[in-house]
Amino acid sequence: ISAVPFLTKLTTSLNPHHLEVHNESHMHAVPPGSESHFRVLVVSAHFQGLSLLQRHRLVNEALKEELSSCVHALAIQAKTPEQWDQNPTLAKTGFEIKCKPVFILGQT
Repeated sequence: ISAVPFLTKLTTSLNPHHLEVHNESHMHAVPPGSESHFRVLVVSAHFQGLSLLQRHRLVNEALKEELSSCVHALAIQAKTPEQWDQNPTLAKTGFEIKCKPVFILGQT
């Protein structure tokens, strides 16, 4: 798997203002070169008025094929453009992200 399915499916379904895909597999107990653990940051106007759970469901629905096969874990940050404008960063939840993004789309 690469960032391409994530990019294509999230772009098609959510028309993101900003999109980041990070492969975090190397931070887990998996063989070298694995692509099983990902973090996505999606900024989309489609999230306006939705709860965090509803936003995550939209992302999960867009990536359901990957989640049912090769992706073991997916961390999601789903922000509205207004939230992104106030804090344009990828949250580091309990650990430092030590990998370069696989893909970034949009304004940084």
